[in-house]
Amino acid sequence: MFCSIVFCSLCFWHLVVFVNSDAVKTVSVTEGDTVTLQTNVTQLQEKDLISWTFGHPESRIAEINKEAGNFSTYDDVPDGRFRNRLKLDHQTGSLNITNSRPTDSGLYEMTLKSKKENTFKFSVTVYARLPVPVISSNFSQCSSSSSCSLVCSSVNVDHATLFWYKRNHFVSSITVSDLSINLSLPLEVEYQDKNTYSCVLKNPISNQTRHLNFTQLCHTCPVVSSEGHTHCCDSVEAVLRLVISALMGVAAVTAIVGQ
Repeated sequence: MFCSIVFCSLCFWHLVVFVNSDAVKTVSVTEGDTVTLQTNVTQLQEKDLISWTFGHPESRIAEINKEAGNFSTYDDVPDGRFRNRLKLDHQTGSLNITNSRPTDSGLYEMTLKSKKENTFKFSVTVYARLPVPVISSNFSQCSSSSSCSLVCSSVNVDHATLFWYKRNHFVSSITVSDLSINLSLPLEVEYQDKNTYSCVLKNPISNQTRHLNFTQLCHTCPVVSSEGHTHCCDSVEAVLRLVISALMGVAAVTAIVGQ
């Protein structure tokens, strides 16, 4: 009985590493990174056969015949997208895709024929690198209103969300999921609001942030009084006017004393 148990244990040693072979493993990377599809095989056996396929309909992109010593990649199928970018691990049968691209996204299957046949599936998503979002003002010169209208935008993005945050607290968001389009998200900020704002572009694995420079983008227009004098609402200019008035007063007093 003891010998029989040992024998069975050795028979299935190569297979126990494959748990839930029907499950689909999700792999997500950023464009340019290497996609690694791990088989979890520690060491290929002498008579193992492995076939890697991609997409629907399936296209064979790599295969291994361990007994014949054959390790092959088919870079030109289905449309040449993998050319010079497929690498097989001769010890484990794992597949690496270098310099990944969004067009590499899809379903990959590995079929292992050993003492029994097992198929393992990988759902790969390659996300394009995110640009830093841009914040702009709707006013070309200045505004006479009590608030400033801003827009945060990003072009040619997909599977991404644009957020406005006020002191790291969520304000609003907009999402695009399929086609590459332009995203834009408006925001109204009161001139007396001293909070910090930031616009963040996110996808499931990365993000880019732009902080709002309020004084650079939002300017209030000068106000003309009934006497025809111009009063600017900008605090810096108001301070400068006070300093100039004070200097003029000092000069006048000095002139009188000098007489």
